[in-house]
Amino acid sequence: MGQGEASARGTTMEGDCLSCIKYLMFVFNFLIFLGGSFLLGVGVWVLVDPTGFREIVAANPLLFTGVYIILGMGGMLFLLGFLGCCGAIRENKCLLLFFFMLILLIFLAELAAAILAFIFREHLTREYFTKELKRHYQGYNNTDVFTSTWNAIMNTFDCCGVNSPEDFKESLFGLLNPKDAVPAACCRRDSLHASQPGDVAYVSQEQCLSGNMMLRNNKGCYSAVVDYFELYIYVAGALAIVVLTIELFAMVFAMCLFRGIQ
Repeated sequence: MGQGEASARGTTMEGDCLSCIKYLMFVFNFLIFLGGSFLLGVGVWVLVDPTGFREIVAANPLLFTGVYIILGMGGMLFLLGFLGCCGAIRENKCLLLFFFMLILLIFLAELAAAILAFIFREHLTREYFTKELKRHYQGYNNTDVFTSTWNAIMNTFDCCGVNSPEDFKESLFGLLNPKDAVPAACCRRDSLHASQPGDVAYVSQEQCLSGNMMLRNNKGCYSAVVDYFELYIYVAGALAIVVLTIELFAMVFAMCLFRGIQ
């Protein structure tokens, strides 16, 4: 009789634990689902907004790429949250297994990205970027991905070159544009005289291109980007740790619920 009561009590405790995991996983994934829906809504709104915000974003390649990153992240979180909620509340082993595999793939992809970043960290030096800029930057060719990306960086961070405007001496840009000391993206911008939102108007562009130091941005982009992201590097690191921890707990909860379902 005592053994039967102990067995029943153990079964009850196991069922309560399983029920707790089930509802915790549902709440957790419902929050993920809401977050993904919000990001999807923001991305879609930016792309279809008729008030002119889309033109501002489209004028900046970095912002335009960011919109699609937001859409991708929103879609992924939306799918994860949906699968997790349905799998938990319905106790569906197929959905839970698919949720586990998707989380595992994301976790492995993040781990691979971290390993690759560590292996190729020597490619993120000033010397590497300077060499690539001198070899490939063309100045006005918007069809070249490398050139358009550098133009977007210099316009976004109000900088010029990797170290300074001197980087454009003895470069491909200098060969293609022998009359210009710096590209137009290095010139100081005057947003007050832009014809439309998102357009870029430059102050005395001819004098800037000829080498007037007062009319161009003289700070290098390497320092400008590092200074900008230095404020967020610790937040990003802490957020990465939190995300990886959440993913690990999500996989553990999903597998526990998967194994506990009869």
